[in-house]
Amino acid sequence: MSDGGTPRAGGPEHGDARKAAEGLTYLSGFGNEHSSEAVPGALPEGRNSPQRAPLGLYAEQLSGTAFTEPRAHNRRSWLYRIRPSAAHPAFTRTGNGALRTAPFTETVPDPNRLRWEPMPEPPRGTDFLAGLWTLGGNGDVTQRTGMAVHLYHADTSMERVFSDADGELLIVPERGGLLLRTEFGLLHAEPGHVALVPRGVRFRVELLDATARGYVCENYGAPFRLPDLGPIGANGLANPRDFHAPVAAYEDVEGPVEAVNKYCGNLWTATYDHSPLDVVAWHGNHVPYVYDLRRFNVIGTISYDHPDPSIFTVLTSPSDTPGLAGVDFVVFAPRWLVGEDTFRPPYFHRNVMSEYMGLVEGAYDAKTAGKGGFVPGGGSLHNMMSAHGPDRETFDRASAAELRPQKVDDGLAFMFETRWPVMLTGQAAGADHLQPRYDDVWRGLERHFRPGP
Repeated sequence: MSDGGTPRAGGPEHGDARKAAEGLTYLSGFGNEHSSEAVPGALPEGRNSPQRAPLGLYAEQLSGTAFTEPRAHNRRSWLYRIRPSAAHPAFTRTGNGALRTAPFTETVPDPNRLRWEPMPEPPRGTDFLAGLWTLGGNGDVTQRTGMAVHLYHADTSMERVFSDADGELLIVPERGGLLLRTEFGLLHAEPGHVALVPRGVRFRVELLDATARGYVCENYGAPFRLPDLGPIGANGLANPRDFHAPVAAYEDVEGPVEAVNKYCGNLWTATYDHSPLDVVAWHGNHVPYVYDLRRFNVIGTISYDHPDPSIFTVLTSPSDTPGLAGVDFVVFAPRWLVGEDTFRPPYFHRNVMSEYMGLVEGAYDAKTAGKGGFVPGGGSLHNMMSAHGPDRETFDRASAAELRPQKVDDGLAFMFETRWPVMLTGQAAGADHLQPRYDDVWRGLERHFRPGP
């Protein structure tokens, strides 16, 4: 699939992006060794870097892990492109906007429970990159450890191209569909989907609707992988075949194209004389994906007690300590609740992990929705060992509910869970949309203790 021609003035129209997004075909399977060519014969046979690559292309390897990491964890792809990535002028610093990077030192660690309203409307002409707003994170990007929580709100499709050398980007749309034009091809992500763009992969985000809003987890550490299933067995949670990688599609564009690179926390820009999305064929496993969260195969109790939320893990970035994730991505997808003699919402809890929760649609069964509550586009942060759980209204309702089988299908929530506290940026700590009285949701939890018979 070729996408030639020069970029239109004013950026792509929503209708054009929507038309391109419709009917896309994909390659299936997370972590697979995929291969794809937009022009027959573009992939070399029997070797990765022949003396002369087919069709006059350049062979180039993109490594997402060290060469010598174990085969099961190694990520790399071979790209066959019109011009090599090395053919570009020097980068110069440009403004970071509201984008921030670890280490986060603008505020002191905050043990309080915090919750934000949705992001305010963006200034006109804001694209995905300009619309990124950092809430906080942890680790050190120069050491490739930790993560960051960003939100985005945009009303304009990107004309420029972006890549992140600091980490991979897990994009969670909440309002408005996205078309991601990547070096590997096109991905279509609507609310209810997630898109995963690996470290270093160039891409452009085009809006399918008038505005787009959502969440981003920037993972500085080991690439996301599917979690081990252990006693669950061979099946369940996110099925590998439901992750879709793009088929090859390229831009053969001559003319100035701005390329922005995030490197060690700062944005750098260069003007190319061609589009860097010029990969005609590729093979490998360091590839972008899109995944429909509604396909998550929920595993839950069929006897009693609410399971630990780890049972809802979609993707995990492991650390050097087995079982202790740098970051987990967890989804609370539609599911049945059938536990007998069981308080069915998530239980009261203090956790050594830190939890940022967002809401894509509807309501979450442990938080009251509505004005001043937990609403789509908003988010809550419960840092390490902060006590949290169902609010008073939810507790009262769930404690008195008749325990019939119940389908929870009116909401889609998620969580970025991380091993270290999430340090806030100054803009998040002082944001106008930070709810001032979040603690009040637990007021009125009355004493019910009655000693003796």
